[in-house]
Amino acid sequence: MNNSAMTQPHAAGTAPAIRHLVIVGNGMAAHRLIETLGCMPGAPEHITVIGDEPHGAYNRIMLSPWLAGEIDTEGLALAPPTADHSPQGQQPRITTRLALRVTGINRRQRRLECADGELIDYDHLVLATGSRSAMPDIAGINHQGVGGFRDLADARALADSAEQGGQAVVVGGGLLGLEAAEGLRKRGMQVTVLQRSHRLMNRQLDDTAAAMLAQQLSERGIQIRTGVQVAEILGDAEGCVSAVRLQGEDTHLPAQRVVMTTGITANVEPGRSAGLVCDRALVVDDQLLTSDCHISALGECCQFEQHTYGLVEPIWRQVEVLARRLCGSTGVPYHEASCATRLKVSGISLFAFGPTDAEGDHEVLTYHDNERGEYRRLLLTDGRLVGAVLYGDTRMGPWLFELSQQGVGLDAVRHSLLLGQADTEALMAEQSSCVDHDPDNRLDNQLKHQPSKNKTHQEAA
Repeated sequence: MNNSAMTQPHAAGTAPAIRHLVIVGNGMAAHRLIETLGCMPGAPEHITVIGDEPHGAYNRIMLSPWLAGEIDTEGLALAPPTADHSPQGQQPRITTRLALRVTGINRRQRRLECADGELIDYDHLVLATGSRSAMPDIAGINHQGVGGFRDLADARALADSAEQGGQAVVVGGGLLGLEAAEGLRKRGMQVTVLQRSHRLMNRQLDDTAAAMLAQQLSERGIQIRTGVQVAEILGDAEGCVSAVRLQGEDTHLPAQRVVMTTGITANVEPGRSAGLVCDRALVVDDQLLTSDCHISALGECCQFEQHTYGLVEPIWRQVEVLARRLCGSTGVPYHEASCATRLKVSGISLFAFGPTDAEGDHEVLTYHDNERGEYRRLLLTDGRLVGAVLYGDTRMGPWLFELSQQGVGLDAVRHSLLLGQADTEALMAEQSSCVDHDPDNRLDNQLKHQPSKNKTHQEAA
């Protein structure tokens, strides 16, 4: 969607001071925003945060380890935000309202309407309402025992189901689906994962890494079905889920629990009802402003250009931009940047960023040690690293990601990239020394323009 029709934010410089900031949503994005504001001069005098869940903010990233029994509920909790680090003693007064649902926004009066009839005025409003699991239009989707895996209530429902044992079907073989599957398996359920694509994590992994992942999960007892689609979810006489039928198959997969992890839906209400511009989510500009200059949106409920969000890293960048503007400065716009992916399943290490599949202009470097369960595949364009898939030993992942972000030319050292940081940096230092003694860069130019007979290089142990 074109953002040109949106109300423009204040020009760079000093924006009007905000006395009362209201944040709707008490998730990780809101919590991070409050903490960031507490460390900045010019923060709002009073911050009210409204959450519809009955408990305080928690770390949703850790729901997968919680479901797997690796941490307890206390380990999920985020410390209440404070303003202890606020400069010059300027500490916003923070009010937290739990189990309160906002039902309407009066934009003209800058007033929120709540489900219990309470009215709350604001100077500026931030919508950080998050998202929920997308529920596809499938027959039987409303049977009891069919749900998602996005919040603590979802996780508790899955844990309760696991206490009864039985069989679970997870629809979706992406990050969240695999983490849910492993959690249910560790709680004693027999789990089948259904993936529409021909490979698991098709947006992050290539065929080789996906096959290694499928094998490792299968060895743990999780059944993996790829290239399949759900035709219908069957229920018993009491309306509880009993089985899943696949398209093109007569057999049924027995299930007492079905977990839908095929995508998310942004929680755009009550913003949409108030007339804010919406596409797949609440549309914002590069200062996180919606079509109302007194309302911002943050996190999974917002859309910048054609991008919506489900990972934490870009949301943290949004927080920095929004916090600066709320404190009076709008000099730094939000922009999209590449993110790396990790799977939160104990005993399985993978790290990926950039394009999933090699294209015509990519140089491909691979290392595969089947016995040790290690795989590395790097993609380079014009001598610069643009993507990587690491499986097994992922220790060099953050370093490779940083090289990619910096756009460093790696032609002369590209083969050492598969071996690790120490070898590569030693070669880079050696190359730099050679250039110091070769001011015309003849050596470097020879390396860069040396023709390659085969653009795919493999190393196998």
